[in-house]
Amino acid sequence: MSLNLIKYFIRFLFLQTTITSITIWYFDNFLISSTFDKFNLYLNLVEDRNRFMTFIPLNIITVDSVLVLIVFLFLIVLYSTKFYTYVNELDFSYERKYFDEFFNIYLLWNSFLFSSFLIFRFSGLSRGNLLVFTFIVPTFLLIFRNSEVLSSLLGRPLINENYISFNLSEDSIYRNLRIMSFRKNIGNFDINTPELSINKIDEVNKSNNVNLIILNLNNTTTITEELERYLINLNKKILLISNKKIKFKSNFLYREEIIENKNFVYFNNDIQYGAKFILKRILDLIVSLIIVPLILFISIIVSIFIFIKDGNPVYIKQTRVGLHGKIFNMYKFRTMKNNSHKLRDDLQNQNKKSGPLFKLDDDPRLINGAKFIRKYSLDELPQILNVIKGEMSLVGPRPLFDTDTKMFDTRYMRRLNVLPGMTGLLQIKDRNADDFETWFKYDVEYIENWSLYLDIKILIKTFPSLFNRKVQGK
Repeated sequence: MSLNLIKYFIRFLFLQTTITSITIWYFDNFLISSTFDKFNLYLNLVEDRNRFMTFIPLNIITVDSVLVLIVFLFLIVLYSTKFYTYVNELDFSYERKYFDEFFNIYLLWNSFLFSSFLIFRFSGLSRGNLLVFTFIVPTFLLIFRNSEVLSSLLGRPLINENYISFNLSEDSIYRNLRIMSFRKNIGNFDINTPELSINKIDEVNKSNNVNLIILNLNNTTTITEELERYLINLNKKILLISNKKIKFKSNFLYREEIIENKNFVYFNNDIQYGAKFILKRILDLIVSLIIVPLILFISIIVSIFIFIKDGNPVYIKQTRVGLHGKIFNMYKFRTMKNNSHKLRDDLQNQNKKSGPLFKLDDDPRLINGAKFIRKYSLDELPQILNVIKGEMSLVGPRPLFDTDTKMFDTRYMRRLNVLPGMTGLLQIKDRNADDFETWFKYDVEYIENWSLYLDIKILIKTFPSLFNRKVQGK
């Protein structure tokens, strides 16, 4: 059984279970006024069974079983339609049609629902509540149609993603493909040299949020091994367009389609995208909501301490770089004296960290007594707000300043392709590492081995690591 069939089956089972539960609950609480009315509906079902379907065992005839059957048959019909079960990013799409998609589902659901109620003689239902119910199931089905809508609700809307293109004319009909029409074009470049393409992608990626790279190869049938390896390891969505079939030197998964006599190759190595992103966000939100009361209590104590020692503000916002280069404001408790960041240049010669990192063992800018807060990472607690907002995750590489990101070379840009986190492999293994290569080593290890299991494992080990002298903060 293919992976796609397994995914379809799991989604079908999820929809059947959830929609059936919603339907039975709403039916019992809003559509009928009493158990007596439901019993009358049951008598109608028994009568129809005795007249037309005596082969069906009487003990399985219930109103709830009919509702289960209605939902099951509807999902069979729904799954037989192409518009619901399959979203092809390489289809032409001249407008964003979420309303049209909802309307199609709405018409199909309600024609099936009312036909079923007529066939099974479901009468005496509350018309006002029935009208409300006509919108509930289609809305649920639209949300779970694919990962697109749910990702948007969880903080990663498709329409906020950006792409850059190479050698693709501004009036090309291919810009109306769904993969491009739903995203914003932030640059089109006429470059044919592979090395220049790599440099340009890095240059744009250091100052913009880039999710998709599109290269029009024209008559080229192969790309250099360097560019091929770079695109595969870029951990973004890649679309290649060529007049001829493209041949690759590496073995990797990709889709190939012919559209308007052009060869299209699409592969998506975005690590946290679609269902993976949804599962990670759900884990973040569940764990965050569980620990918020504890964090709130500690935060109040830390806030009072900072206010007494050095006045307002007790927390600060710092501009950091997030997923795929997206800029956001990260929250922290202020552990340094006011205006201390201006002294950073004067203290640069005392910096023992390498690369873009800056930290002093005995920083004179620290508020008196705040070293304890830094030692146990209490200054990071406000970042739970960034996690809830979807700008950060509980687990991931630590977010760095925008100015630091501009110092990254081609290899280092990979660390921007997952959500930055409050904790990670570095924090549980070698938190006081003085060189950026060590940071990057753990970041790459996390990226290449990412899974929900790894996130949970890191979360479990984070708290004990705070009291481990080898890795606790200085």
